[in-house]
Amino acid sequence: MSGSLSPYPLVKQGDNGHPVKTLQDLLNEHGQTLVVDGLFGPLTDAGVRAFQQASSLVVDGIAGPITFGALIVTVQNGSTGDAVKGVQEEFEFRNLSGNPGLAIDGIFGPKTEEAVRGFQAALHADIPSVVVDGIVGPVTWQGLISGMLSG
Repeated sequence: MSGSLSPYPLVKQGDNGHPVKTLQDLLNEHGQTLVVDGLFGPLTDAGVRAFQQASSLVVDGIAGPITFGALIVTVQNGSTGDAVKGVQEEFEFRNLSGNPGLAIDGIFGPKTEEAVRGFQAALHADIPSVVVDGIVGPVTWQGLISGMLSG
């Protein structure tokens, strides 16, 4: 029996930890200037609301499936910026080795691509429709942000 992607979480003011850092990175990709600290405080709330308003979404300050769907940016080898930092934050969240993982530098290079392909391959084992291509598009973003394979 094939599995399915976990849904995007609902993330709101007062939340901390995963996936708040990724949310902050994605908001920064869209012009915000948030400190990426993993704390969904008043500034992150204001950033979510501003993004929702600018994107003609319901302005409720909650990052859920519709807001995350609008925030994601497809990234791949050669991409740079805050969205790439969001991908790298996701792999840091999954790094339980005690050793340094990917650098959170916003540069999508070979190590980030290798991590993405490994994640996609692991998802593909249960969800055959997941493509192993090293590109972080809507399906891979949803798997990452929803916390799949995180422990």
